[in-house]
Amino acid sequence: MSTDIKVPTLGESVTEATIAKWFKQVGDSVSADEPLVELETDKVTIEVPAPAAGVLSDISAKVGDTVGVGAILGAIGEGSGAPAKKPEAKAEAAAPSPTVAPKPQAGPAPIQTKSDVASPAASKLIAENNLSNVSGTGKDGRVTKGDALNAIASPPPAAKAPAPRAPREEDPREERVKMTRLRKRIAERLKEAQNTAAMLTTFNEVDMTALNACRNQYKDAFEKKHGVKLGFMSFFVKACVTALKEWPAVNAEIDGDELVYKNFYDIGVAVGTPNGLVVPVVRDCDTLSFAEVEKTIGNYGKKARDGKLAIEDMTGGTFTISNGGVYGSLMSTPILNTPQSGILGMHKTQMRPVVMPDGKIEARPMMYLALSYDHRVIDGREAVSFLVRVKECIEDPQRILLDM
Repeated sequence: MSTDIKVPTLGESVTEATIAKWFKQVGDSVSADEPLVELETDKVTIEVPAPAAGVLSDISAKVGDTVGVGAILGAIGEGSGAPAKKPEAKAEAAAPSPTVAPKPQAGPAPIQTKSDVASPAASKLIAENNLSNVSGTGKDGRVTKGDALNAIASPPPAAKAPAPRAPREEDPREERVKMTRLRKRIAERLKEAQNTAAMLTTFNEVDMTALNACRNQYKDAFEKKHGVKLGFMSFFVKACVTALKEWPAVNAEIDGDELVYKNFYDIGVAVGTPNGLVVPVVRDCDTLSFAEVEKTIGNYGKKARDGKLAIEDMTGGTFTISNGGVYGSLMSTPILNTPQSGILGMHKTQMRPVVMPDGKIEARPMMYLALSYDHRVIDGREAVSFLVRVKECIEDPQRILLDM
């Protein structure tokens, strides 16, 4: 008796996946709950465990195949087989690019004749057959029934189709690799954000002197007590929560013809992985301590590097923070993570000359901040004020602790 290997439930709004890699071959021994096959969805990578022990007797879905939830991937038979061979390097397989349906041809042009007058019978035939530009041979150019019948019998030649585009000549120095489902989904979501939102970006800069001093003063004691390093992200998460409470439109989204204001603060933190950018969500940030925020972000970073992020980890979110500074970016305009209406971009801290209030010029560690926002939801005053509030909290971290 054999046991089917099926595609498990993939998570909210995810209905299909691509076979990325089989860890076993037909004839290999299989232990119960041992990873058998790796599936790649448009959000995460999932390992499917063996539903029973035995021998892998059949592989129904090959690497690169697209499968839906509940589809049969293979089967496990009874008995014992050969030990599994060392798995090959992960295939960068992805589902074939979807075929783009041709656009429907435009409907027939409005009824036209080469005369201002057509007989009732001719008018009926013209309307029923969607004729246009029917020449009249009757008195004073009147379109007769015969003219309409002749037009039906001799339709105008179809427009010549444009010549097909010549295929691009391949260069032997190029390498072609199919896009993974995750990369394709990232591309779709970014383009969707640009197409649907009235996106605008406002900038400011923040003096990191006070925050650096705070971290240097408490980082050793913090790590000793909580078992996690005191990073920048917890300060920025908490600063954003403070600003979101004061400017709730930045935490809102559009749903149909309604604005939905979120009275909770689930902050997405963009994390780069070898397969692309993912945005796990830190839930209820207003109720978390600095240590809890740092631990959550650290755990997500490890899971992202190991390919262990679950769909639930990335579902939802009311606002996003992206730190391009870790890669050396000095300034950028982040793209919205739809359906959210705001995203904060952090950047590289760099020593720059700054004119102080007393007129002196000092070298200060400065960071550019960028807030991209949906202008349909957020007015300029709200966006600028939000960013100024974040700046104030970072330049004087005690404001966060004292809720000021």
